[in-house]
Order: sequence, then structure tokens, then C-alpha cells
Amino acid sequence: MRELVRKDARFFLGVSLAGLGLRLFFVLRFPAIVDDSRLYADIAANWLQHGIYGITDSGHIMPTLSRLPGYPAFLAGIFAIFGANDFRAVLLIQTFFDLGTCFLAANLARRMFSHGAAKAAFMLAALCPFLANYAAAALTETLEIFFTALALDFAVSGFARLRDASFEAVRGDAARDPGSTQPWPAFLACGLSIGVCILLRPDGGILLAAVAAYFLLLFWRSSVRQPRPSNRARSLLLIIRVGAVLAIAALAPLLPWTVRNLRTFHRLEPLAPRYANDSDEPVMAGFNRWTKTWMADSASVQEIYWNVPGDPIDATRLPRRAFDSAQQRQETVQLFAEYNQDHDVTSELDAGFAKLAAERIHAAPLRYYVWLPALRIADMWMRPRTELLPPDPRWWEFNDDRKWLAVSIVFGLVNLAYLAAAGAGLANSRGVPGFGLFILFLLLRSLFLGTLENPEPRYTLECYPAVIVAAAALFAGNSRRHDRKAV
Repeated sequence: MRELVRKDARFFLGVSLAGLGLRLFFVLRFPAIVDDSRLYADIAANWLQHGIYGITDSGHIMPTLSRLPGYPAFLAGIFAIFGANDFRAVLLIQTFFDLGTCFLAANLARRMFSHGAAKAAFMLAALCPFLANYAAAALTETLEIFFTALALDFAVSGFARLRDASFEAVRGDAARDPGSTQPWPAFLACGLSIGVCILLRPDGGILLAAVAAYFLLLFWRSSVRQPRPSNRARSLLLIIRVGAVLAIAALAPLLPWTVRNLRTFHRLEPLAPRYANDSDEPVMAGFNRWTKTWMADSASVQEIYWNVPGDPIDATRLPRRAFDSAQQRQETVQLFAEYNQDHDVTSELDAGFAKLAAERIHAAPLRYYVWLPALRIADMWMRPRTELLPPDPRWWEFNDDRKWLAVSIVFGLVNLAYLAAAGAGLANSRGVPGFGLFILFLLLRSLFLGTLENPEPRYTLECYPAVIVAAAALFAGNSRRHDRKAV
């Protein structure tokens, strides 16, 4: 990659400056410091100043396990240098992490395709408004995307080296140059990158699952394609060894966090709770289950899901698919009327929502288990991705200010263009080493996201390094270079 940057220095400098300008525009005009940002900052400040990984509650610091320590550690490091709650410094540093993602996407495209694809991937990443927008948000996304791209880059390099090492082992040539194609350093780095992803967000583990599934695919191929048992054994042993290195490197960073939770809360929690709740915080299981019987778009997340508990709910905002009958509508409206009295979901209210959920699931199980998850997945992928900007989330009603309506439409078209290019790139890249890993990652993450109650478009942003590299495949040219050298 260094050789390519030196060769086309003017191109990379110009695109880098354009990407930097785009990100600084969002940082200066639309910085996003939301409730989650302040929660992370509170944890970071308490950790830094008092040595307690906890949140401030009525003037007291209470230990918490609701958030993994990756992003609070990042904030604590910045606050230690620039001062407490200096979010401007946080966003500026995230800007440079996001530019790093652009170089990683370019390096991935270089490894898998050609120098032309690398330049295309760099431009697509640098000028991507969605990545740039989240660089201006004090949230986990920018770092998660960076380390996802880093892990994918090391994984592609590692699998290329694994193929070479397996071939040498079969030929008996490994002893001639034992350090030439050793794959384990790349998988060690890949595992550590995935470990950081998991420490930032629990769903970072999906990338580990995708890499593990790709290992199983290679394991199966090696077992059926090697006719000689001795050759088959050598290849399988090599795959098992590097797979173990990957798994240990990815999971070892969770050990201190797991031990801390066991000692502090007497609870085995290697990640974070499903609903980001503390050990003494109740979970609205009935309400959440009822929500999944109709939730299909992020507008409902903002209008209903995020407001419970704590804020009033306008039942007229519920879509028609939230009711199966007039009686069910009446029961739902009554439950919300009771909730609006004190803006809290009591155990009785939660039981009422659970009853409604059970009725709706029994009446239409395919809707609950198949159609609604598919709609949620589609919504997360196809949204205009303006959730951090002023446009109305109900952009399709065309009643927003003309300027912001235009922004929604343009962002939506840009998102569709990226996805269409990625789809075409995937279709034209069959047989390219490593592309199966991308498909597995996109598939597993999408299926996981379909199980969530809250379809938020930001949850698919972690897939954008793979989307961008797939789109860049269209610019690979006639002669594709599978560059397997380390950076």
C-alpha cells in the first residue's frame, strides 16, 4: 500500500483533503452529542478521576456493566490529555480514525483486486457521507468501523498466507523458508482487532463468527480436496493452529472485564446485557416482545421505542400493522394511556404488553419470525441515513422543509448507489479469494440485526468497509492482482 500511495501521491493527497474537509464540515456544523455520548463520558470521567467504572446516580458513583469498556477507555484517554468532556477533541480524533478506515478499505481492495480498485475504494470511503457523518458523533461507530476494516484486512492477508502455507506443507517445502508464508501473525493481529471490536460493541463478535465460519469452510474444503491422508492431515492441522490463535487473541481481551463483573456483581457477564441494563435495572420483556410484533422501521424507533420509559407516547403514531383487530387497538391505546400517567412501565403494564404479544405471535407466527425481521433488515440497509441530521425521519411523507427533504432524497440515492455497486461487485467477483468471508459477514450481521426490536440504520455501518470494497471490485480492470504481501 505504501508503494501505491507514493506512486499516486497527488491522488491520495487530494482525496484525503476532500475526505478531511467533508468530516470537518460535519464536526463543525452537525456535531452529535447524544444521551449515549454523555453516558459514555460519565463512565469515562468516573473511571479516570475516581478509579470506578460506573455511572453517577443522585451524586453517587455506582459500578455499571451496562456498557463495555472499549469506548469509555477511548474517551478517558482523550479526557486525560485534553480535559474532561472535551467532545471536540473526541470528534477530531475520530475524524483521523475514519480517514484510516479509508486507507484500510483501499488496502483490502489492493490485496483482492488491483491498484485501480484500491484507488476506487479509497475515494468511495473518503467521500462516503455516512461514514463522515458518524465521525462527528460521540458514539462507538467510527472506531467499530475502523477496527472491523482492520480485522478484515488482516483476515484476507492471513487466509492468503494460509493457502500458501498449506500448499508448501503439502509439497514439503515449508522447511526451506519457514518465515515466508507463516499465517499466524496476520491471524493474531486479526484476532486482536476483533477483540477491540467486541470491547466497543457486543455485536462485534459477529465478525469473529464470520471468520470462524470461513475457517470451517476451508476445513471442509481441505478435507475433501486432499486425496492423500498425510497431506490432508497437514493442512487440517495448520488450519486448526491458526484458528486457535485467532480465537484466543479475539477472546482474551474480554477476560479482565469478565473477571471484574464476576467480582463486582457476582455475575458471569463476558459482554454486556442484551438491553444494556444494569444488574438492578428491570427489563421490559413484555413491551419489547410486543414491539417486535409490529416494528419495521426506524421512524417508529424514534417515536415509540426510545421514549419508553420516561417520555409520553402518542398512540396515534402506531402504524396499522400494530393491531390485528379493533379490540386489540382499544387494548393497546388503554395500555398507553396508563403508561402516560407516570411514564413508567410497571410489571402490570409489562404483563399487558406480553399478553398482546402472545396473541399476535400466535395469530401470525410467520409475520413475527420471518416477514418483520426481513422488513427490519431492509429498512436498516435502505434508509437515507440522516438520523443524525435535522431531516424528518418520516421523509416519505414529503412534508419536511424542502432543503432537508432534498438532503433525505440525496442521501437515500447515494446509499442505494453504494449498495447497487456492491451487489454488482459481489456478482462479478466469484472465485476471488477472501470474498466468501465478506459474504458470510454481511449475511450473518444482517440476520442478527433482524432479531432486534430497534432497526437503526447505524447498525449496518460496520458492514460498509465490505460494501465499499465490493463496490470497488467494479474498477478492478481486466488484470486483477491478488497482492498477498503484508503492508
